[in-house]
Amino acid sequence: MGKLTNHLILLGILVSLSGCASVVAVGAAGTAASSASDRRTLGTQIDDKTTHARVSNAIDSIAGVDENASISINVYNGQVLLTGQANQQSIIDLAGEKAKTIENVGRVHNQIRLGQPIPASSTMHDIWLGTKIRTLMSTNEKVPLLKLDLIVEDSEVFIMGMLSREEASAAVDVARNVDGVTRVFRVLELTD
Repeated sequence: MGKLTNHLILLGILVSLSGCASVVAVGAAGTAASSASDRRTLGTQIDDKTTHARVSNAIDSIAGVDENASISINVYNGQVLLTGQANQQSIIDLAGEKAKTIENVGRVHNQIRLGQPIPASSTMHDIWLGTKIRTLMSTNEKVPLLKLDLIVEDSEVFIMGMLSREEASAAVDVARNVDGVTRVFRVLELTD
């Protein structure tokens, strides 16, 4: 009975490990596919991830930010978008100032709103709105969904990316016409 138990344990470990390898392979393939469809160079994509981490660390160092704010950071081609809420204007201002000091930051779009962090019900609504917008964009041949970032915060929509004027207009039109969206912001670089 001892050998059978050992063999079953070994078999279970091997099956688990092969499953992990499959998950890693699928994850790597998905990352490679999204990187390949991105209009940024691979180096710029890496710079943006590094910039994101540096901006996040800088904002986290602000006194009282954990208790008084909920701030999200998005970076695309050196442009930094700050969204969320803070209950003190000084935190909003300082977050924008700190983001500007980070290497590789071209421009900071400080869209943090003055007020208490939104409740979980609003966050769930934002997720639902984002899914609805992405679904509609995926059916519009003028919108290159894989070439843009879509951020929804408290029913406001932010579109980031490098798009042509026609693509940008189409993306904004889709988002603007979704019931529940209060405002649409273009945080874009136009390619033409």
